[in-house]
Amino acid sequence: MITRFAPSPTGPLHLGHAYSALLAHDMAMAAGGTFLLRIEDTDTARCRPAYATAILDDLTWLGLTWAQPVLRQSDHLPRYAAALTRLTDLGLCYACICSRSDIQSALSAPQEGVTHLPCDGAVYPGTCRHRGLPVTGTAAIRLNLDQALAHLTPVSDYRFHETGPFGFGQHRLDPRPLRRDVGDVVLARRDIGTAAYHLSVVVDDALQGVTHVVRGMDLFAATPIHRILQALLEFHTPSYYHHRLIRDDNGKRLAKRDDAKSIAKFRAEGATPADIRAMVGL
Repeated sequence: MITRFAPSPTGPLHLGHAYSALLAHDMAMAAGGTFLLRIEDTDTARCRPAYATAILDDLTWLGLTWAQPVLRQSDHLPRYAAALTRLTDLGLCYACICSRSDIQSALSAPQEGVTHLPCDGAVYPGTCRHRGLPVTGTAAIRLNLDQALAHLTPVSDYRFHETGPFGFGQHRLDPRPLRRDVGDVVLARRDIGTAAYHLSVVVDDALQGVTHVVRGMDLFAATPIHRILQALLEFHTPSYYHHRLIRDDNGKRLAKRDDAKSIAKFRAEGATPADIRAMVGL
């Protein structure tokens, strides 16, 4: 068993991060496996070295150990570029110059249905799909979902295995919810020209040989698109364990802006690693 914890250094770790990291670490250790740490630091506009240092400090304080070296995405940009080139050569990508306001405006039209993928926001309505725009530094690169599904025909042959409490069992890919709830996801961001989450996470999990992906149930909806990318890139498919989310007193999912729930704040107030485990129900 090889699990991983893959935070972005864009803010302090909070209780939700602690739960996910501890759970992935404990599962690997119980199975005599390996726990990996990955720093997802390609978003240069938001990532900070100080946050990366704090992540290592907090995880060490919690008692976690991980195999070396720590993978930093910023050190592997050519791997993401190669994967993107492969998908582009298959005719499965297109350039998109739509801004967020453009997308929201298109989705507000009466004939459009507004659907959401939790980690992405509103599902893209396909405005640039047939424009034939050149791939430049000012354009994002999107996966043409319909073309990808056609490439994998029959789609029902592709599946992933969920081992967690949220949707336990085998899940076959279904084009209908994929079109409705996922759509043409961004593979490379226009602002910095590097791989976006969906592509980088698939490449990284394959590179590191991850066998069990442990992450929050809010990312369950993204798993079918990851399975598609794994198939297109001929990568192995790990098992998935989507765990419950740690929420505040009002039932809201924790975010990095919730400094009151940060590990650093609890540490400063005298909490112990055992206290953190108790807080998250471990």
